[in-house]
Amino acid sequence: MPNLTESSVENFAIELLKNQGYDYLFGGDIAPDGKNPLRKSFEDVILFDRLKTALKRINPDLPENAIDDAIKQLTQIHTPDLIANNEIFHRMLTEGIKVTYRKDGIERGDIVWLVDFKIPENNDFLVVNQFTVIENHKNKRPDIVIFINGLPVVVMELKNPAIEEATIKSAFNQIQTYKQTIPSLFTFNEILVISDGLEAKMGSLSAGYDRFMYWKTAEGKKEASHLVSQLETLIKGLLNKETLVDYIRYFILFEKAKKEDENGQTIVQTTKKIAGYHQYYAVNKAIESTIRAIGKINNVVKEDPLTYGLPDVKSQPEGDKKAGVVWHTQGSGKSLSMLFYAGKIIQTINNPTIVVITDRNDLDDQLFETFASATQILRQEPVQATSRQHLKELLKVDAGGVVFTTIHKFWPDEGNIYETLSDRDNIIVIVDEAHRTQYGFKAKVDKETGEIKYGFAKYLRDALPNATYIAFTGTPIEKTDRNTPAVFGNYIDIYDIANAVEDGATVPIYYESRLVRINLTEEGKKLIEEYEKELDEAGLSEVEKERAKWAKLEALVGARSRLKEVAKDIVNHFESRLEVMDGKGMIVTMTRKIASELYDEIIKLRPEWHSPELKKGQIKVVMTTSSSDEPEISRFYLTKEERRILADRFKDPEDELKLVIVVDMWLTGFDVPCLHTMYIDKPMKGHTLMQAIVRVNRVYKDKTGGLIVDYIGIAYDLKAALSFYAESGGKGEPAKLQEDAVKVMLEKLEVVRDMFYGFEYQRYFNADTSQKLNIILEAEDFILGLENGRNRFIDAVTALSKAFAIAVPHPEAMNVKEEVAFFQAVKSRLIKFDTDKESKGDNFETAIKQIVDKAISTNGVITYLTQQG
Repeated sequence: MPNLTESSVENFAIELLKNQGYDYLFGGDIAPDGKNPLRKSFEDVILFDRLKTALKRINPDLPENAIDDAIKQLTQIHTPDLIANNEIFHRMLTEGIKVTYRKDGIERGDIVWLVDFKIPENNDFLVVNQFTVIENHKNKRPDIVIFINGLPVVVMELKNPAIEEATIKSAFNQIQTYKQTIPSLFTFNEILVISDGLEAKMGSLSAGYDRFMYWKTAEGKKEASHLVSQLETLIKGLLNKETLVDYIRYFILFEKAKKEDENGQTIVQTTKKIAGYHQYYAVNKAIESTIRAIGKINNVVKEDPLTYGLPDVKSQPEGDKKAGVVWHTQGSGKSLSMLFYAGKIIQTINNPTIVVITDRNDLDDQLFETFASATQILRQEPVQATSRQHLKELLKVDAGGVVFTTIHKFWPDEGNIYETLSDRDNIIVIVDEAHRTQYGFKAKVDKETGEIKYGFAKYLRDALPNATYIAFTGTPIEKTDRNTPAVFGNYIDIYDIANAVEDGATVPIYYESRLVRINLTEEGKKLIEEYEKELDEAGLSEVEKERAKWAKLEALVGARSRLKEVAKDIVNHFESRLEVMDGKGMIVTMTRKIASELYDEIIKLRPEWHSPELKKGQIKVVMTTSSSDEPEISRFYLTKEERRILADRFKDPEDELKLVIVVDMWLTGFDVPCLHTMYIDKPMKGHTLMQAIVRVNRVYKDKTGGLIVDYIGIAYDLKAALSFYAESGGKGEPAKLQEDAVKVMLEKLEVVRDMFYGFEYQRYFNADTSQKLNIILEAEDFILGLENGRNRFIDAVTALSKAFAIAVPHPEAMNVKEEVAFFQAVKSRLIKFDTDKESKGDNFETAIKQIVDKAISTNGVITYLTQQG
């Protein structure tokens, strides 16, 4: 491409698609007045002739009137909501369209399939550029539309890589405009692609820009070279015929969530979610390994985790009932991967029963809600076992189903043998976070009764002797862990922190140690060790009942004078964070009593944060309570439904609930993208610590990273957890020191300062308001006088603002707060100066706040926030 233009990028993409076996037509040639009139008007987005021809070929045994009926149903998708229309179409596409017709005088029912999923080559693949659509008198021409059997399932918007303003962000914004002006085209859309020819991302119809993802491999075996354009990799990897058809069928879902509107009415909000490349390939490898483990088909996995020096399922024999372990780091969509896996395995083997196991009730609830919110992909409603007896009833049934349970329900009523519930071989047991000792086979002697008890793995095998087991974990298996491989087998796929951060699937985590903490005595350390031992053996709920063992340590950590200091520091720290970044915070306390008292200390400082009403207030306590608890704890009692309401409030970026205090709940499996700060005042280590800190690593708008603030001295345990992570094969840093973020901020700051070489902007800080305004205009004029100054400055200040947001409230960040505010003020002026052009500095759905409101004040002074010690 000697002279890069948008057209040359289009041609590049078209040639790649033609090489994949696609037919090609120019949009003008299929217009009503063109050479090949495949549609009657510009309002038609379906190519009806190609559709009917394909449907006859795919459904050869059905009469023409049945085909016509299916096409008619396609054209009658007309709800006021685009996502609802898209969901209806997706169901038709993946499940077929039900029709009735008369044959030999008898009315018959059948299904018309829109796509031949078994033989991809039997479908009609067409790529069209400049496909003109006129709707409501508005004329739009998306760059490239991909049709399967005449249905426009992929829309690609391309920009010129040689033009600075023509970014993939502007391509994303263009798609948003299309959705508003020509929504009929997107009723039938499955995947959106945005690219500038080099960089390329794909996303769903409802995804924000931050949820568009790279596709980083062309064949699923190794990551593509960075010297190959991402557009080429995406087309070869995702848009080849076989992968595209498979992806559409199994890797797209519509998630339902209940929300309240402004009038307090409950509404159901639908989000379309599609798999990332790591989820797609991991699930398919897991399917192949499951088939091998069941023993029905001799099949092997195409790729193994050898690059990590770890064993994989490739070496395991057929029929061993161990499908393997999928290690995908927390925050990278592990729960959705489990859902995609369940959806595909249900359609791959005959009438299976899927048993999903967690080790805590709240995790069981959270994962169940994920599955229950996307039942279309499962083809059925999942069921949650409410008791041991209910679990037995569910698993003794010969028919298939999706059953959720906690591991503890497999405890035998008496003795050390669990009764056999089913000997079927089409039962798949999916275990979440399966690297705990309770899944082992090892026998233990009860100290009180002398009775021999085994790990839950043994009781699971008693109950379901012919089931096949697969595990999904967010943290690696310890090298000394013999139980997990014994139950589940070796690794199927690995997607660790290094992968996730590089791909933008998660954001990095930073660690900050605060001065308000205690030095634990040897007795205190011993108490923690006992606690962790019970945590491993009994689970959190049992530990909570035994909290009397924490009494002495609780007295140290929960001393009223200390809690006052912690509360004061958290309030100042969190308010500083909110000044520069929208989002939420979580405080992790050691006990319920401490949680209650810390809440009281915080609302003494900020009484306006408190509200007795469930749906109001900026701070809440979420923990297990019962009617037998003392009043200071029982006042925080929440029903399951009330907890769900608080969870929805906390997940909603617009809700005033900004801060929650927890003990054990919400520390695992709880996904809040806008959560950016976690305050830890509880001893934790190992998997418990790792799972807690990754609550802040979710992607949210332009969130730069999450911050862990340590009040109790978890640095040693964090270091040990990170060491274990590396020794177990993990790549990437689970947590970085906040000083690293400060270094990045200072580097970005120097870039901006250098752009003002020769301009004395420091006089701004002591000027009055009138002079400040004039200096901003002078600074704007100075920047515009530099070569490409406007765009360079906007980019540099945007990068500085992101780095500054994660560094706050480190003293070095607070020292330059006024300077950053000035630079942001100049940036704002430059953006406004050229309102006719789309700005690269325009942060779509931005999370990073500008602090320019304090850059221009009547007294000319920005108050620094002090760091508490």
